[in-house]
Amino acid sequence: MIPAAFEYYRASSVDEALALMQQHGEDAKVLAGGHSLVPAMKLRLATPEKLIDIGGISGLQGIQDRGDHIAIGALTTHWQLESSDLVQQKASALSQAAGAIGDVQVRNRGTIGGALAHADPAADYPGAILALNATLVIRGSGGERTVAASGFFTGLWETAVQDGELLTEIRIPTDAANANSCYLKFPQPASRYPYVGCAVAMTTSGGTCSDVRVGFSGVGESAFRDSGVENAMRGQAVSEASAKFAGDQATNGRSVLSDWSVSEEYRRAMAKVFAKRALLQVGR
Repeated sequence: MIPAAFEYYRASSVDEALALMQQHGEDAKVLAGGHSLVPAMKLRLATPEKLIDIGGISGLQGIQDRGDHIAIGALTTHWQLESSDLVQQKASALSQAAGAIGDVQVRNRGTIGGALAHADPAADYPGAILALNATLVIRGSGGERTVAASGFFTGLWETAVQDGELLTEIRIPTDAANANSCYLKFPQPASRYPYVGCAVAMTTSGGTCSDVRVGFSGVGESAFRDSGVENAMRGQAVSEASAKFAGDQATNGRSVLSDWSVSEEYRRAMAKVFAKRALLQVGR
């Protein structure tokens, strides 16, 4: 289908984009890589009267090592994250999540900021940034603020980004757990969206798990940290038995999605399987 008619604006800076957003209000949508918004527009699921393209803002692109954290511009593409040596070494779960998205064409155009702001419950990044204990930088007309990943996803398709604000940067701590992290998923065969995506970041000492963070994507209405798995694994020697016991706690007490292709029961079962696999992978 063809999108409904709209007016197009191309912002050259964050300030210009924010000014256009303030000027046009609810009539406007922001376009980053376009791999979520454009298909929705073609299906007339989204019919913005104004489209504000931020794809040319160079200040929102790139990956920087800032010592205690990696700073990732919101317009950094999936391919840039997948192929970055820095991300592979210090936040491997994020690199693996990026490499698991869609196909080559999508990874070369889609952006991490656009994906996170879109907050699709069946997306790869959210579980990974939760496990990596990321901080997200949001900018509006009143200035800049930071939000912990644990407070970023507020519900189905909802985030902490308010009207008139832009997600500008993602910060990943450069700690031992994030350097020892992974992302595994059970993908839908055609779309590659995860039925279950599990990210784990772990520190070990003498073969024992000293700390662990577990994030899930694709399982609930929004991504979540699974404290049940974390508590069961923390302080235990990493083994097939301990990883299975911890993995079996996955989704306990959580609402789980069910749809025409995968039932709630099956998602729960696969969440337990992939939690165990991810725990063993980083615990070796």
